[in-house]
Amino acid sequence: QVHLVESGGGLLQPGGSLRLSCSASGTIFRIIGMGWYRQAPGKERELVATTNSGGGTDYADSVKGRFVLSRINADNTVYLQMNSLKPEDTAVYYCSAHIYTDLRNFDQYWGQGSQVIVSS
Repeated sequence: QVHLVESGGGLLQPGGSLRLSCSASGTIFRIIGMGWYRQAPGKERELVATTNSGGGTDYADSVKGRFVLSRINADNTVYLQMNSLKPEDTAVYYCSAHIYTDLRNFDQYWGQGSQVIVSS
């Protein structure tokens, strides 16, 4: 079994900053990619930021220059630093990881979701 545990959601005013964290634990052979998605009310889940197999990071255009994804490989932990937050960033944020649990079994795993509300 694999578990992704998130922390750091909250309520804040526009222009504020917030950091989300996510730690993966369990039967992990190798993590291919790890990052964050979000789902706003009435909208589909969308990619926010994720590490890729080439060692880089991919960001949604809407968050480039404001959000920073960092990963601590030794701890299987990923952080999302969110700056200059806007009301349109309001959503439930989900940690996601593509994980091999052994040499053959690969799947995408999800955290429990963290509510972020940006409002004045």
